[in-house]
Amino acid sequence: MRLPGRHRAALALWVLLTALGGAALARLELARLQDLFETDARIAHRLLSQRVVQHEAVLATVALLQPPAGAEAAEQRLPALYPQILSVHRRERDADWGDAVLAAAESRSRVTGRPALADVDFARGRYRVVLAAAPASFATEFDLGKVVPWNEWPMNPPTSPVRVTLEYGGQQFLLQPGDEGAGLWTLSFRKHLAAESQPFDLVARRIVGWADLPWRWIALWALAMAAAVAAWHWLRTQRAERRRAEELLRLGQVARLNTLGELAAGMAHELNQPLAAVLASTQAARRLLQDDPPELETARGAMRQAEEQARRAADVLGRLRRGVERPAAAAALQPVVLAQAVRNALYLLEPEFARRQVSPRLETGEQEVAVRAEPVALEQIIHNLLTNALQALEQVPPGERRLSVRVEQESGQGALTVDDSGPGIAPDVLPRIFEPFFTTREHGLGLGLSLCESLAAGMGGRLGVQARSPRGAAFTLRLPLATP
Repeated sequence: MRLPGRHRAALALWVLLTALGGAALARLELARLQDLFETDARIAHRLLSQRVVQHEAVLATVALLQPPAGAEAAEQRLPALYPQILSVHRRERDADWGDAVLAAAESRSRVTGRPALADVDFARGRYRVVLAAAPASFATEFDLGKVVPWNEWPMNPPTSPVRVTLEYGGQQFLLQPGDEGAGLWTLSFRKHLAAESQPFDLVARRIVGWADLPWRWIALWALAMAAAVAAWHWLRTQRAERRRAEELLRLGQVARLNTLGELAAGMAHELNQPLAAVLASTQAARRLLQDDPPELETARGAMRQAEEQARRAADVLGRLRRGVERPAAAAALQPVVLAQAVRNALYLLEPEFARRQVSPRLETGEQEVAVRAEPVALEQIIHNLLTNALQALEQVPPGERRLSVRVEQESGQGALTVDDSGPGIAPDVLPRIFEPFFTTREHGLGLGLSLCESLAAGMGGRLGVQARSPRGAAFTLRLPLATP
């Protein structure tokens, strides 16, 4: 089922406002998630940086104090104080590490004067750091899983959607798995830890998917916009109905005035001949009575009074006819676009079409047709023709009701044809269809089509009718084209 144009416009406006509001809410939520993500990532980076800096400080303290070697050496108690330290090894001045990797790291440490990374085994979650000192150098092995201060960690690893890893030299150590499913946006963070001896990158990434959008707020926004658009549509519909009613009232008033003019003109036409006959008779009687001696003066006076009253009646009817006759149409003629005039009439009658289940069709050519006409008179003609067509269509089943209006240019004139699929016009009625006071409808005055023909003639045009086969009627209004 196709929605009316005004309903489609309201629906399109609601969809547009909902989409814009939803997009704005999504952007706000994405910005909020971005801020939260970066805050958590920076806190995690700060905590890990503090730990690796602490590792360097512990090594520096041990190297500075140079505790004596032995089973109860101070460095051997470090794992008990720092759970992330798996073991601490020392090399005396004349001893050998027995490990080329540690020896190479010590050499680098002596050059830089700082702790040096010996090796990294992220698969096992281990790495070793060496600090060269005298008389003994120290090597420490760390457990990555315990390096993280979980009691201060800003996220809940089992449930957090953020994936956090430590990366170094192509290796990767997973701190929390996060959610790696498909999504719409990817939030990412990468930063170097603040210790040269443990040059790891903290990498955080979050996938934002459909489920992360603020659907509750979007739904509330959609409902609010639906209420707002409904209110706007209702107000707009009320204003349109009020304007339509005002236009119909104005058109009805003009129609009644013109009908009254037609009625008065018809009455004047019908009464003029009898009055003229009365006038001729009284004049003849007066002349005859002038030859009759009995009471000639009285008869002459009576006839004279009858003559004067008859003349007075004729003058009154003449003034009435002149008063109700329409002014010369040519003085008010102006260019009018036929198609637009039809659209105005269709708009005014839209409720009537809907009530009778009729879908009118307007057919126009590529070229705009403009005619010289009096706008109100043209509107009244089109309104009357459409109203007559609707009344005719009431006599056929709803599924067979067809009404079309065709606007075209032919033979130097603008033509407007109203075609309906009603019962049509009987052949014996067709010649009298434009006669005043002739009607085929019960309670009809028979002045509508007569008035339309008079209005068309007053604008230099003509109104015609023809029967359609197998049924129906087509009324065609032809008016002079407007000069460019």
